[in-house]
Amino acid sequence: MDRPNRLARAMAELSRRRFSTLAAAALCGVNVPGAGVAFADAWPDRPVRLVVTFPPGGANDIIARLMCDELSRRLGQQFIVDNRVGGGGNIGAEAVARAAPDGYTLLQCSVSNATNASLYKDMTFNFEREMTAISGVYKVPLVIDVLPSFPAKDVTEFIAYAKANPGKISFASGGVGTMAHIAGELMKQMAGVDMVHVPYRGSPEELSDLIAGRIEVVFDPLPTSLDFIKDGRLRALAVTTAKRTESLPGTPTVGEFLPGYEASVWVGIAAPKATPAAILEKLNAEINAVLATPAFAAKLRALGAEVFPTPRAEFADFIAADTRKWAGVINAAGIKAQ
Repeated sequence: MDRPNRLARAMAELSRRRFSTLAAAALCGVNVPGAGVAFADAWPDRPVRLVVTFPPGGANDIIARLMCDELSRRLGQQFIVDNRVGGGGNIGAEAVARAAPDGYTLLQCSVSNATNASLYKDMTFNFEREMTAISGVYKVPLVIDVLPSFPAKDVTEFIAYAKANPGKISFASGGVGTMAHIAGELMKQMAGVDMVHVPYRGSPEELSDLIAGRIEVVFDPLPTSLDFIKDGRLRALAVTTAKRTESLPGTPTVGEFLPGYEASVWVGIAAPKATPAAILEKLNAEINAVLATPAFAAKLRALGAEVFPTPRAEFADFIAADTRKWAGVINAAGIKAQ
């Protein structure tokens, strides 16, 4: 009479052990048949935390919350934004790198993770070695702003003017080591011009001084400059991305005058290194599906951003190449985090 009960208990124990083996194997990266699939099928069964290294209320935070809302709807579990600000983004990034690689702690990574590798000499973790790329989400162009009265009308004339006035042009950015600063240094190096960098605490202050005529040129994220350009208070010489932006379709790229030049603010999502590949692939597919919806793309464009969907391997290669590229610029310019 007890034989069926013993058989049921034995089968239950076997299933429990099988699941424990699959779980341990997936976390350790061991290739056990079915391990990744089992994890991906069960994931997520509780809320997922997305660490954002920017403060609440800004464009990065807003887009992160929009993405979390969409992923929550698609995957049936809450995706929650956790703002971890400080250390140029390193505090939040390191917290995720040290988190359990189970798919429940993710990072909104950005170009700062690529540049910080060279800006900070005392980093206590290595982003490329300890994190794994999932997908790009969006890119934001920088724009080169001048007053309408500035004598140069395009990048070629601007370079000629800068060469004729070495050390006399002040270019502003939102701070030392920001992408705007590094983009200006890249232009200096590629064009062979001498400009003086003037760091500000953010876009409002630098744009105010540009409009007042206290500085000559600003490298600025497009969203904060766009209204000033549209109402004619500022003139956009060029955008820094490889392609023209839909927000300013008539504005050329720097690369049209200075071949090979490209600089952009990019944002994506990453996870701790040992996160099971099946979960990463599931996330990549869902993120890219969100980015493919016209409504979500329109929301990004309204914030001055453009979708940046990527396969996992392609995004990993992109981050590695960007890290090497900006290391060369940062080291040549002698930029150090402040």
